Amino acid sequence: MKKVTFGVVGCGYFGGELARILNRIENSRVAAVHGGTRAKALAEELGCEEAAELEELVLREDIDAIVVANPSHLHKDSVIQAARAGKHVFCEKPVALSLHDCDDMMAACRESGVLFMVGHIMHFMNGVKQVKQWIADGEIGRPIVCHAERTGWEERQQTVSWKKNQATSGGHLFHHIHELDFLQSIMGPAVAVTMASGNLAHQGDGFGDEDDVLLLTLEFPGGALGTMQYGSGFRWGEHFVKINGTEGAILLDMTNSKVQLKKGNQLIESMLNYTEEEDQERAQSYRKVDGGVAYGTAASPMPGWLSTVMKLEMEAFRDAVQGKQPEAGLDMLFDGSAGRSSIATAEAALESARTKKRVLI
Repeated sequence: MKKVTFGVVGCGYFGGELARILNRIENSRVAAVHGGTRAKALAEELGCEEAAELEELVLREDIDAIVVANPSHLHKDSVIQAARAGKHVFCEKPVALSLHDCDDMMAACRESGVLFMVGHIMHFMNGVKQVKQWIADGEIGRPIVCHAERTGWEERQQTVSWKKNQATSGGHLFHHIHELDFLQSIMGPAVAVTMASGNLAHQGDGFGDEDDVLLLTLEFPGGALGTMQYGSGFRWGEHFVKINGTEGAILLDMTNSKVQLKKGNQLIESMLNYTEEEDQERAQSYRKVDGGVAYGTAASPMPGWLSTVMKLEMEAFRDAVQGKQPEAGLDMLFDGSAGRSSIATAEAALESARTKKRVLI
């Protein structure tokens, strides 16, 4: 197959690792990177060029595709410029901070005839694939109610990251949109949402302005229901997803790195990650933080379990650029439906919290 040449926008914790992976996997190389204080060092590490401007990067004739991993509020401009230059696009989650921006990005890619892959990496996890297979096989019957929890506690920060401000990250609901996306991939796009939220414990110097407690009720097609708890205002932090059906139930336990199927008196357990070492590494990492609220920094080493799924994600993007059909069950990552559905529900949840009303989606 033809080697695919990439440009990377955003050279921080995640963007930097995606660039390293793209430079390692077969039939792939990074030609140039752009954006952030670490761009020059990353270019030197990879032996590629640093583009001083976004326009310079997307207009390079030797680049086939662009990976967008800069701060969330910058995604729209990066994606649209790349698409108009005829480049295929991968965009990290959240794809946008409003439904209007998401639609504009999708339209630009559609009009230019380029791929637009959304970075919902959770779908590449071993345990998530197992959960989807159990449900497809009818192991729990019809899913009727689900709950996702991604909560923890954060202390005052010396430097407040863009990730902690609503205008740049979208807050916890957008920045940690994985569980919302996953639930909708199982239950279908939500048709209505009610959310109560507030910044209850993280105000003043050393904190951003995002809400630290978010409580959601989701209504799905056919009458199924779901609830979610998000935020950094929980001293007893947890990270899991439960899906209850008419015949059984499933626990996706991120804290203890396992997935479980409960059916009558039977309990079947499987790995969350791809090796026992990765499961142990992930479980140990939760003992160092208060729950499921954690952020990578320049000083943070990339966990092995995360590098594994990032590699699978980038291989899927490379394959799509080469013209291969996506793996079964991943189509929604390439047609825009997963990204759009998640943003539509998250935006409606913010409206619900603002108006204190149930919002139809």
